[in-house]
Amino acid sequence: MPALTLCARCLLGNPGRCKDARIAHFQRGKRPVPPAVTKLGDARLRSGEVLPTGTPVSRRGCPAWDYNSQHPKGWRKRCPPQQACRALQGSRGQRDERLTSRHSAIMEEDSCTVERRDATLSYSLFIEQYAFSRPVILRGITDNLEFQAQCTKDKLLAKFGDRPVRLSTANTYSYRKVDLPFQDYVDQLLEPQDQTSLGSETLYFFGDNNFTEWGPLFRKYTPPPFRIPGTTGVYSFGIAGPGSGVPFHWHGPGYSEVIFGRKRWFLYPPEKMPEFHPNKTTLSWLLDTYPFLPPWERPVECTIHPGEVLYFPDRWWHATLNLDTSVFISTFLG
Repeated sequence: MPALTLCARCLLGNPGRCKDARIAHFQRGKRPVPPAVTKLGDARLRSGEVLPTGTPVSRRGCPAWDYNSQHPKGWRKRCPPQQACRALQGSRGQRDERLTSRHSAIMEEDSCTVERRDATLSYSLFIEQYAFSRPVILRGITDNLEFQAQCTKDKLLAKFGDRPVRLSTANTYSYRKVDLPFQDYVDQLLEPQDQTSLGSETLYFFGDNNFTEWGPLFRKYTPPPFRIPGTTGVYSFGIAGPGSGVPFHWHGPGYSEVIFGRKRWFLYPPEKMPEFHPNKTTLSWLLDTYPFLPPWERPVECTIHPGEVLYFPDRWWHATLNLDTSVFISTFLG
């Protein structure tokens, strides 16, 4: 009989929830089986497979599946497509309708409302047109292929798998911090986001990086060349699963670059505070609030892809939603 181990989510102080959701992990050798993996005979379910009615699902509600080992970078982990969730209809009732709407929500916006500029943009025009007034997506201004090559799943786990990382709760104020080995975070907490989970129940790896340990990696990163006078840049590195993100908040100006995956952004100018609950996730806001906003209350929004950098000015409200398992780095200007 395999030995029962403690689920990482129990670190949030609710072990009963773990038991009810059946996400305690069993030891297989020296590593726990991730909660998003369900054994089907001797095989593991892979991304994109259509399932028969009654197939077991993970606590996130999606058919359980493993990382796509065929993907060259190892980070491709998405919730299965809608047809896989439709295959569960008849045995899950209303739950299936919620799943289908959740999958359709983790998509790019109909049209990006943030201007994109290429490497021909000069520093003087950046300062004049964007630095103090509006967001902009910059393309081709950085070359981070070497950094990207160091951020594959296998390489990061080889270097940092046994190192502790500090996780924050994914609510507006992120009061709670939890330390967890990086290997456990990757194995256990990169599953698709549940829309019913509160921000205080969701652990998120972004920032609080140990620069002594991660410094050699960060030195391979080339930040955007444009600086705001009187500021210096500080890096904040993160990895998160599909449907995760941080709800609305604001701080000083900065840049955000996606290394792998896609990240959707929602932004409001400082004078226009958005309607949101600080302990509800961005996914919950997108499903429950966003569809009912009149056109004049809609945010400025966009999705950035690998190689693109989003600049956001000082005090702009913003929320993020990772559409895939994403690796990203921000440069905060303070």
